[in-house]
Amino acid sequence: MWRKIWSPSNRRTLCCNIITAFILNLFLEWMERKSFGEVIHFINERTYVFLFNVAILFVCLSVVFLVRKKIFVYTMITGVWVLIGLTNGLVLNGRKTPFTAVDLTVVKSILPVLNSYLELWQIVLLVLLLVAAVVGLVCLCLYSPVSRGLFDKRANFLFVFLLLLAFGGFAYVGVGRGQLISKFDNPINGYQDYGVVYGFCVTALDTGIDRPINYSREQVRKLKNKIAKALEEKEAAENPENSREPNIIFIQLESFFDLTQVKGLRLSEDPIPFFHHLQETTTSGRLRVPVYGAGTINTEFEVITGMSTNYFGTGEYPYRSVLQKKTCESIAYWLKEDSYASTVIHNNNASFYDRYKVFANLGFDNFITLENMEVDNWTEAGWAKDSVLTGYILDTMQKTKEKDVIYTISVQAHGDYPTGSQEDARIQVTGEGYKESYLNQVTYYANQISEMDDFLEDLLGQLENCGEDTMVIAYGDHLPGLDFETEDLKEGNKYDTPYFIWDNFGYNASHRKEESENVKASELASKVLAQVNIHSGTINQFHQAMKDTKNEGKNLKLLQYDMLYGADFSHGEDEKLEPTTLCYSLNPVRVTKVKKTEGKYLLTGENFNRYSRVYVNGILTSSSLQSPTVLEIKASALKDGDEITIHQVSKTNSSITLNKSDIFTFEEAAVEVLDGEETEP
Repeated sequence: MWRKIWSPSNRRTLCCNIITAFILNLFLEWMERKSFGEVIHFINERTYVFLFNVAILFVCLSVVFLVRKKIFVYTMITGVWVLIGLTNGLVLNGRKTPFTAVDLTVVKSILPVLNSYLELWQIVLLVLLLVAAVVGLVCLCLYSPVSRGLFDKRANFLFVFLLLLAFGGFAYVGVGRGQLISKFDNPINGYQDYGVVYGFCVTALDTGIDRPINYSREQVRKLKNKIAKALEEKEAAENPENSREPNIIFIQLESFFDLTQVKGLRLSEDPIPFFHHLQETTTSGRLRVPVYGAGTINTEFEVITGMSTNYFGTGEYPYRSVLQKKTCESIAYWLKEDSYASTVIHNNNASFYDRYKVFANLGFDNFITLENMEVDNWTEAGWAKDSVLTGYILDTMQKTKEKDVIYTISVQAHGDYPTGSQEDARIQVTGEGYKESYLNQVTYYANQISEMDDFLEDLLGQLENCGEDTMVIAYGDHLPGLDFETEDLKEGNKYDTPYFIWDNFGYNASHRKEESENVKASELASKVLAQVNIHSGTINQFHQAMKDTKNEGKNLKLLQYDMLYGADFSHGEDEKLEPTTLCYSLNPVRVTKVKKTEGKYLLTGENFNRYSRVYVNGILTSSSLQSPTVLEIKASALKDGDEITIHQVSKTNSSITLNKSDIFTFEEAAVEVLDGEETEP
């Protein structure tokens, strides 16, 4: 048996695997670090870790011992890792976090916005390369040579088993010596310290929340009793005059950051003077967010739910994992107890990061997105400008009878930032030692956040005298992808963004000194609710009553595990959270009349836009948008008695209908005939 295991063929394959794994690992590390010198430094400083990464690749390549079409399998395995390396290098050019296994779950959300990151020729080239790769693999599978040497399956399976045992021993030594860890604080440091291969594998295997050792019904009951007792003491000390039920508006500002805090940059003028004014006159501070350069939805998740992403897998997006099918405590559910209407407003598409699925599981009533907006102003990078949000926020407050909690998600300052000349920009950014292309990017960004600052000033100006108690909480979701590191900042950390809390009834102006502090994203909503003595919701109560107590982190993890992965002892049978049915427009699309002109029918109505699709008797019919009140179709598409509905479809997937009009029954006798080419009602 040993002779069969140690055959010349297996020895050749073994040597080939070792060499391939070593070269492949060098390539992956070079794509991560963009410097061969840094790769050498990594090998010198973390020799064991580098060799362990080689060992992982070697184990992957060991599959070739079990097949006869070795060239095909070699190509498949090395091709996958080369693709991971190339993708990681490209991703790091556009954001600061590396490519992880979790990113594979958001591919369908990223594909529709590739044009914001790549030029058309690059997208075409990418598609052609992918097609060529698939065709090449199919041909290789069909026509690659078959090994004709000695091939004993039992001997080779035993050989692979022995290799796996050796790998297990290698890993055991590494863990025992503290050279390897099973979880990173963040993927950026993880990839740098432990290598791309190990980092990618950790993000693939480390998912969900680990079950706490002390998890049980009794432990959850004890914790809830402790929270209730502490909350009673807190409520007893509260000033009842602060008790209010105001409208609460969160504004999550895409990549919003204070450029004046960056060392070495000179700005021709302050890009965010209004924000700076608010920092001096109302509650403000730094918000510790869980992501850097990208990962908006994890900051969003923490603010909305009060939960911490620290307890999930490395680089995990709960939106793309547990929240796909599981309801979760949120500010929307908390405030339902106080009869609040809950709305999310986002000037991007509904399906990005599967928000159209997730927000129903977070208890929101309405989700107003790009598909039901009229957007006239767009950035050079292709994103809707944030000024459009003002009208929809005010409209929501007017249309809903209840008090409102509105979660607004901005998009204007989203990357990728153009490197072309910005000489016509109002605000200019200069600095010694920076490339012109980089300064162009920062200049573009400075002018975008300046317009976002104008948006905030306009919104708060209109809310000041709106006639209803209203609070606004605005903050950046993460730093922009412009390579700012902690050492580049005058104060704070690269995981800190600015925030403020403003209201039109004077609390945060008069209590600015005692309320201003640095807070975690998961604590922000509870801080806001505490200001007006609102204590509904278990997670909210936990933050308000148990902050800075012993075992705070362990207890929060216990509650998160119980609610999302455990038996949900936190809620009784009558407290179980049910998903909502999202309403995508407070201004319904509808058809009111049909007119005819020169072989065409004009469907006149309300709230049509580029995402409106005409269905006749349930079948999609070709149409063109003439105006927000007119859709045009061929006259041959309709006959007497047909039923017409207008579907508002997802920007990224027209097969997803978000909302649709009531049925309009076509009556040929009621059609108004127009003269000439008139297309307006």
